Amino acid sequence: MSEQPGSVQGNVAAIRERIEKAATRAGRRAENVTLVAVSKTIPAERIQEAYSAGVRHFGESRTQEWETKAPLLAGLDATWHLVGHLQRNKAARALTLFHEIDSLDTLPLAEKLERGASDGRRLPVLIEVRLDAKGKKAGCDPGELPRLAEGLLLMPHLELRGLMTVPPQVKDVAEARPYFRQLRELRDSLAAQVKIPLPELSMGMSRDFEIAIEEGATQIRVGTAVFGERPLDR
Repeated sequence: MSEQPGSVQGNVAAIRERIEKAATRAGRRAENVTLVAVSKTIPAERIQEAYSAGVRHFGESRTQEWETKAPLLAGLDATWHLVGHLQRNKAARALTLFHEIDSLDTLPLAEKLERGASDGRRLPVLIEVRLDAKGKKAGCDPGELPRLAEGLLLMPHLELRGLMTVPPQVKDVAEARPYFRQLRELRDSLAAQVKIPLPELSMGMSRDFEIAIEEGATQIRVGTAVFGERPLDR
């Protein structure tokens, strides 16, 4: 049965094709790019559709929202990422709800997660980097990266895997390219400084993920292109 245009299944198929083309342009392999379907405000049945279409990684932005949906999707063999800002007072809840935290941005938050993590688990984390000096988005300043990374390396329950960023709003998607390139360069420099591999670069969303792939993204966070316009974007 062919995928219907505009359906979640059809959308996922179209995104996979775009990933393949972008990876080919960059001399990369499409299988080295993970599609993280950002499912904030999306009902459980639509998330199930994406899972049936082959998506295995999902990103949520709010612990409280995911807490209400998680029981409805408990049977899915999927990886759940927290991609939104995490407040320290919700760190303990996040540890029980998510497999990966992709938006860690301060040492106090890392310490809170470390204290709450169980002895048998190493929690994969990404450091969110704020590349727009004039913006008010969450994220670690680039100059603070080495200090935060070195602190994380002393925490046995947290596993630093790489960096994440949300570029500033731009009119032309091509204007996002320098931010993606900067994140890759920051990652390479940090990996050399702390002397561990940092394989993950989470960057690129529905409008610009192809450019992000060309600049080295290993994870792309795609919401609207998977699920369509959100019925309620709080």
